[in-house]
Amino acid sequence: MAEILVAGGGIGGLVAALSLQAAGFTPRVFEAVAEYKPLGVGINVLPHAVRELTELGLADKLAETGIATRELCYISAHGQEIWREDRGLAAGYRWPQYSIHRGLLQMLLVEECRLRGIPLHTGHRVASFAQDADGVTARFENGAEAKGAALIGADGIHSAIRRHFAPGEGAPSWQGAVLWRATTIAAPFLTGASMVQAGHHDQKFVVYPIRRLPDGRMLTNWIAEMKVDTSKGFNREDWNREADRNAFLPHYESWNWGWLDVPGLIRGAERVLEYPMVDRDPLERWSEGRVTLLGDAAHPMYPIGSNGASQAILDARQLALHLAQAGDVAEGLARYEAARLPPTAKLTLANRALGPDLILEEVHRRAPDGFTDLHAVISHQELLDTATNYKRLAGFDPALLNERESWSVTRA
Repeated sequence: MAEILVAGGGIGGLVAALSLQAAGFTPRVFEAVAEYKPLGVGINVLPHAVRELTELGLADKLAETGIATRELCYISAHGQEIWREDRGLAAGYRWPQYSIHRGLLQMLLVEECRLRGIPLHTGHRVASFAQDADGVTARFENGAEAKGAALIGADGIHSAIRRHFAPGEGAPSWQGAVLWRATTIAAPFLTGASMVQAGHHDQKFVVYPIRRLPDGRMLTNWIAEMKVDTSKGFNREDWNREADRNAFLPHYESWNWGWLDVPGLIRGAERVLEYPMVDRDPLERWSEGRVTLLGDAAHPMYPIGSNGASQAILDARQLALHLAQAGDVAEGLARYEAARLPPTAKLTLANRALGPDLILEEVHRRAPDGFTDLHAVISHQELLDTATNYKRLAGFDPALLNERESWSVTRA
């Protein structure tokens, strides 16, 4: 069985390893950190990605770990409802949508890899690689080397492997938005499984539960997003950088609408993490011979539309599919790139243009002081079109997803 090297043991890299093994390959994962820890806060895993994890046999573990999202609501900065739609099974998908702690999802995948005998090498940050007709050799900062039939660069937004394809790219692109992220134990709101996005382009608040507690309260994930002075620059992305909530809390003091107490959630968090909202321009290519990119190494995008982790999972599954079906490694990676680069490039640019959150910005632009009649401000059809078009672009239109063929595969 061909041995595949996966550089990076985040969500994308681990799903790639599980998918490659299921397709008949022998994956080895090389992760930069010395020890896996459940870092980060909440993320959403959309139905198209949940389908792929389900086909890997992880449905029950996902259900035990996350909250099956029931609905998505867009709310103005004045607390007025703009748009509400069903999500997951309630929307007619055959698979749920999950709100889940990023670190717990990663640990779930780590344990699954260990159960299935997939080697996970921690403390191995890739530094460079070289390839020839017989394979590819990855060299790591600790002096170790590994050789395999292919090298998958799943090593994140600062990928050393990506630098081979874009040597002069420099730092990620930042347009002035900062995310403050945390979890707070709080009473349920709305359905108890609702995701709310409130505000507008310059000031937004996203909130959803990620775990139900025995006393009936919820571990609630929230993200405060604001535009700041770009002349001050930004701190490098770090899942674990603590921040002072007083830097942004005053701007949200009036956002208490009875059913949702935004300043209360901010005050109630044990610790707040700061993260700049950054992305990179789409690349013209991800692959060369036996080497390719995946996830944030391939297409780091704004966390708009809840798509970052989900797109990495789709990458991983398509990678295994095309490697298994192709005649050789280079052909398989070329097919994978052809399948995944164009749609993720479009999605990256769409997220820069606010994606489905354009709904919030348009209503704020047209009615900055609030409204008495929503449809005098924006039509139902415009709202519906914005939501529907994004689902199609991102690959989770319910009818198309439910009807398409499985990507599970064995080697040809």
